[in-house]
Amino acid sequence: MNYQFGGKVALVTGASGGIGRATALGFAASGAAVVVSDVNDAGGEETVALITAAGGKAVYQRCNVADGAEVKALVARAVSEYGRLDFAHNNAGINNLGANEYEDEVWDRSVAINLSGVMYCMREEAEVMLAQGKGAIVNTASINGLVGNGAQPGYTATKHGVIGLTRHGALRWAKAGIRVNAVCPGVIETPMTAPLASNPDMRKMLDSMTPMGRMGQAEEIASAVLWLCSDQASFVTGHPLVVDGGATAT
Repeated sequence: MNYQFGGKVALVTGASGGIGRATALGFAASGAAVVVSDVNDAGGEETVALITAAGGKAVYQRCNVADGAEVKALVARAVSEYGRLDFAHNNAGINNLGANEYEDEVWDRSVAINLSGVMYCMREEAEVMLAQGKGAIVNTASINGLVGNGAQPGYTATKHGVIGLTRHGALRWAKAGIRVNAVCPGVIETPMTAPLASNPDMRKMLDSMTPMGRMGQAEEIASAVLWLCSDQASFVTGHPLVVDGGATAT
């Protein structure tokens, strides 16, 4: 998963664990300096500690992506700390498992974090990348951004929206040297799914949801993110890359 990212700077939201942490570690292992962000301070600082212990460079900045002013400050921190911003993984999001997403408060929170948060991040990141003339942004969507989900209207709608924003950004900034893509994970073993996966019966059900017969690993999504940011994907933009063990092939 190592790329030649020496001298580059990456920003990862939702990086206190799971997919975001795996991506942050991957960027750092490939030579990039990393700005780690989350609302979970302990987890974010732990991600930074893991990076620095391995010889990498990273700083932590708390950011609620639903707050546009905090996102602006986050991107400004990346520039003030490291002088530039080359890659961004807009990964922060929530999945209201078991909640009624038709309730106003649950719906509004889903939209604020999963959709508005991605827009705020893209807006601020692109401003820096436009000045540089180059950059790569990857948003975390979901297979629920491509197919329906009868149980979760908020999650499904916002993840469809993330793919729409991704395609918008790809078109808007294509000639400016900024590529914008999305990853669409299937069922992945992360802290978000841990409460379910800890139950043996639920674990069997989760494993059975993919033709490969297992949950995906955070590092497998991180590999896709790093590839999309690399020069190996230099002609790829506006693409929702599915990493789901075959779930959407059925």
